[in-house]
Amino acid sequence: MKAPPKKKQPRAANQRLSTWRQRRQQHLLDVRVRSRRASHHRNWRILILLSKTALGIAFCAGSYYGIRQGLSHFFFDNPDYRLSTIAVQTDGTLQRDQILKSAQLSEGLNIFSVNLARVRDQLQQLAQVDEAQVERKMPNEIDIHITERKPIAWITSEKAISDPFVSDAAFLVDARGILMKEKKLLPEYLALPLITGCSSEALVPGKTIDSFEAKAALELLRLTTTSFMQTRFQIREVDVSKGYCLLVTDKNHTQVMFGFENLATQMQRLEQFLIYSDDSHREIETVDLLVARNIPVTFTKPAAAIISELGEETDLPSPAEEAKTATAKTVAREPQIRRAKPVSSAAKKPASASPGVKQYHSSPSPVPVRKAIPLQRLNQENNPNG
Repeated sequence: MKAPPKKKQPRAANQRLSTWRQRRQQHLLDVRVRSRRASHHRNWRILILLSKTALGIAFCAGSYYGIRQGLSHFFFDNPDYRLSTIAVQTDGTLQRDQILKSAQLSEGLNIFSVNLARVRDQLQQLAQVDEAQVERKMPNEIDIHITERKPIAWITSEKAISDPFVSDAAFLVDARGILMKEKKLLPEYLALPLITGCSSEALVPGKTIDSFEAKAALELLRLTTTSFMQTRFQIREVDVSKGYCLLVTDKNHTQVMFGFENLATQMQRLEQFLIYSDDSHREIETVDLLVARNIPVTFTKPAAAIISELGEETDLPSPAEEAKTATAKTVAREPQIRRAKPVSSAAKKPASASPGVKQYHSSPSPVPVRKAIPLQRLNQENNPNG
């Protein structure tokens, strides 16, 4: 007899159907499946990334090689772009060979292989170059335009120099104080003023002078470029060796002492003195501008007085003429000696006389002869001071 079926008991809410062992085994299987799939996807992404990287590198290398070969074929190795003309223009004394040697340029180079910035920097290193411009003109020409520094004076460390053209101690200097030593000297450099006594620093071509005295001298030369002072007060020499002033000599040999400060004010005072000199027709000899008030000024002698003094000196007899005149006077003072004429016995007979008288007439004593006194002795006798 069959047993009656058991009645199903109602299940509690939210009750798990699997045991904890079943759940643990199922969880482990899920972890393994997920980790394997994730590893597969990761490896696939890495492979794709490496492939893209390799492809990119190969593409870049191929592009670089292709572009380089193309540039070499169409530009760098193309004979149409071979440099055949180098035009050099300068406003100074720099020679073409010197410029090309400094820029390291020559005909035959490829025009694209020339680094214009490097050429310009090398030209700027020359002491005479103030500004350099380098331009590339297709297909085979390079133009170089150079603006050279304009020297405004000679400068030397010596206190006195006769000819700066032939002296190794003399250098040219521009308005900014940059020293130059040019190989070719122009005739207009002879008229440049000379700054002497700058011994406070070493003078090297291409270097900028740093001494306070030399800078003051350059500033003074700049101030004399005005319309009036340029024609009336032309500086020939500036002596900076004294250390407390600038001793300036102009073309008229006028000496002016300037202080190192307030040069513009001192130039205005000097301009007033020059105007007064022109109005009074008197040449200034010396001016001391170190003094602010009661400035010492000396004037040269007028030309008429100098000519009259020279005329008086020329009217005086020379020592040779004085010696001839004194000799002639001495000879004139001497008595003339006459010879005695013989008396014939037939014409006249001597009268009878005493024996002594006969002896006197027969042998008369000779007249004493005065000798000429030397000029030196005569002058000593006439001069009581000896």
